Amino acid sequence: MVELPGVDPTWSTYLNVPSTAPVDPEGTVNRWHFLDNAASVVGQVRGTLLCVHGNPTWSYLWRSLLAEGARQGWRVVAVDQLEMGYSERTGRRRRLSDRVRDLEDFAKALELSGPLVTVGHDWGGVVSLGFAHRNRKDLAAVVLTNTAIHQDPDFPIPAPLRLALSGALHRVGTSGTPAFLETTLALARPRLAPDVRAAYRAPYRTASDRLGIEQFVADIPADPSHPSYPELRDIAEGIRGLDVPVLMLWGPGDPIFSDTYLEDLTRRLPQADVHRFEGASHLVAEDRDIAAPVFTWLDGQDGNDDNTAVRAAREPFTPLWQNVEELCAGASADSLAIADMDSTGSVAHSLSWWEFDERVRKLAGALQGIGVRAGSRVSLMVPPGVDLTVLIYACLRLGAVIVVADAGLGAKGLSRAVRGTVPEFFVGIDRALVAARAFGWPGVRISAGALSPTRARLLGVRHSLQDLLSHSIPVNGPEPAPDADAAILFTSGSTGPAKGVVYTHRQLSAMRDVLAATLNLSPGSALVAGFAPFALLGPALGASSVTPDMDVTAPRTLTAQALSDAAAAIEAGVIFASPAALRNVLATADALSAEGKSALARVEVVLSAGAPIPVALLDELQSLVPSASLHTPYGMTEALPITDIDLAGILEATAGRTHGAGNGVCVGKPVPGAELTISPLDVSGAAVGDPVTTAGVTGEILVQAAHVKDRYHRLWLTERESSRTAGWHRTGDVGHLDAEGRLWVEGRLAHVITAASGIVTPVGPEQAIEQLRSVRQAAVVGVGPHGTQAVVAVVVPEGGKAAAGLAPTGITLEVRAAARTMGVDLAAVLTLPELPTDIRHNAKIDRARVAQWAGRRLSGQRGGRP
Repeated sequence: MVELPGVDPTWSTYLNVPSTAPVDPEGTVNRWHFLDNAASVVGQVRGTLLCVHGNPTWSYLWRSLLAEGARQGWRVVAVDQLEMGYSERTGRRRRLSDRVRDLEDFAKALELSGPLVTVGHDWGGVVSLGFAHRNRKDLAAVVLTNTAIHQDPDFPIPAPLRLALSGALHRVGTSGTPAFLETTLALARPRLAPDVRAAYRAPYRTASDRLGIEQFVADIPADPSHPSYPELRDIAEGIRGLDVPVLMLWGPGDPIFSDTYLEDLTRRLPQADVHRFEGASHLVAEDRDIAAPVFTWLDGQDGNDDNTAVRAAREPFTPLWQNVEELCAGASADSLAIADMDSTGSVAHSLSWWEFDERVRKLAGALQGIGVRAGSRVSLMVPPGVDLTVLIYACLRLGAVIVVADAGLGAKGLSRAVRGTVPEFFVGIDRALVAARAFGWPGVRISAGALSPTRARLLGVRHSLQDLLSHSIPVNGPEPAPDADAAILFTSGSTGPAKGVVYTHRQLSAMRDVLAATLNLSPGSALVAGFAPFALLGPALGASSVTPDMDVTAPRTLTAQALSDAAAAIEAGVIFASPAALRNVLATADALSAEGKSALARVEVVLSAGAPIPVALLDELQSLVPSASLHTPYGMTEALPITDIDLAGILEATAGRTHGAGNGVCVGKPVPGAELTISPLDVSGAAVGDPVTTAGVTGEILVQAAHVKDRYHRLWLTERESSRTAGWHRTGDVGHLDAEGRLWVEGRLAHVITAASGIVTPVGPEQAIEQLRSVRQAAVVGVGPHGTQAVVAVVVPEGGKAAAGLAPTGITLEVRAAARTMGVDLAAVLTLPELPTDIRHNAKIDRARVAQWAGRRLSGQRGGRP
């Protein structure tokens, strides 16, 4: 074997292995090539990884595991399967059963013993699982990357494999030419370096070298009649009993082994830890660093990992729908529970508490009748309002897991969310059903609205809510367990790909209870849900709720009149709305009718969350809702709320400070049952310090509470990082506590600036700059190499459109002076007509994009916006 990048030449080894495979004549000895780091292992060997490649790769795929394993004390043996890589071309057609026996023969000849960890990819995943199933004595763990163990006979195999199997192309595409090999290598994200591509090609230069590639493809059990189907079925069923730890590292961009195959594997191996690397594809070992996660995970299996979260003490549990049942049993049964508003300011659709409960029960029974069960994932793409609320509670009553992602994530973001959760059922409005059809989203399709038979067939819709509600089927079975999964709620994607956040029934109920305690909400209250996450909590709180006329994917569409119409319809005392929505409410307040002003004057509480709100905006809002206490709680999809503060509290906290601003935004004290601590930053901006509650120490904010999320969905690495301090959730935000125990948020950990003069957090100087009359909005970012970053302010001037580029001298001087009051010296001031923000809140600034744009502009590049 020639020298190859990333491979220590001493690893390359050959071994003559007596064969017991049925395909080989008795007495056959096959020559195997494999990579073995045994001579390089530092210290005592902790165990052995037996790595099996797929088709059309070879042991070179595992070079990062070999290198890192040697440093971590693990022997790593990566085989070239027979007919592949540099192993012998026996000239005999090997079936799956032969390959499993081959691996057993190899392990026996090499005298491998436990603890043994099997690692597999593609066809190597199947072979390694077959080996694991049959050799459990020394088996310590299983690691899998993109593979499949079962092909549903009701569905065709992936299109690329069907093409490779077609009679006209099979031999030409797999062995006659390197087409199959080159197509596989082209799946890498990012593109493989030329020397790495050359390394993968090295063993497959001629048609005879590639015969194994042809045979591997031919051995795909496309249907039950295939000779290897019984063996595949036996392995697929046999691994259900594996009682060892399992890690699955997945590239969700794989056109072959999609999330559907991952879903099947997790059902067979429910103990698996799973991490999906967004953006990675079939060759996940090339696309991402898998070595560090594998050995970190193995350390945890040794009992050396302190990552096990210490769960908050179990609080008394009451189901999310308990208040609904109590209201239905009392005098309030016929009073309004939920309503939607239309564009004329009238109630378009409403249900009493009795009607709501009856509809929920009826829909739950109908859903159960079409196959929805406890644990079934149901993707809901229906706008907030009556229909969505009924759907949510019907699913939760059954123990189904609701999957909720904002339409504002866009087609790409929604596709990631739906594909990553692999829902069994998909409920959507017409637009969502069109997307489901176009993008091939999984799940039995149910239309939220009525469709003609022709359109239903065109969109692949099997049922409609209207039809389901026409049946009266009682729900069978017990209520869901408190600690069973209840919901997967997706983050806004403002700091990277949206993450699925898993909540149990207990955690959702705890969220209900903390909101009730924080805002003094009780059954009989009435609220306007102008912020989508709160739409589902109205019935849980026992509060009448109304959804105003607005586009929930664009909070800025909420007008003052629409808000007042909704408040008047139910005599609301509470309003939930995002900062962006409130900005537009104020911008349209002049058009309010006298009745509208009166309705808002009766409001007692306004809650706005999702992004910092300037005091000036709250002052202006107070004149519109003069009787209301204005609350700006701090929280996130993973935990809402964490702290709470009202306008009076903000004014008290900021009294006497320069420009009325402190170092960050004051978000108040922890809500009942929540605890906070701070992990201090080091000089590099990393939050590695031991958590403290000392006043004035800046670091990552950690929270502990009964309503904190259970975990991230199939993001094992992300979950491990967020919970590495046992019992605490690391929020990814930075801030500090003051002497009174109030929390001040200073920005995102990822947005911390590492200047030569020290650490700079962005929110403090941004707040100071935004106090200027000439500035409407500001972002402070770091440009340049880590550790010596230049601090740059990018501002949106007040009034008129600003050119994208260097700020005028007058604004520059003002902005520099304002930043200096926070101890920050700016290297440059730039202007933009608007700053990029997240879609859900229209308020969270994407500082990463702003920093990239500022870097381009300051380096002399022209044109474009963030």
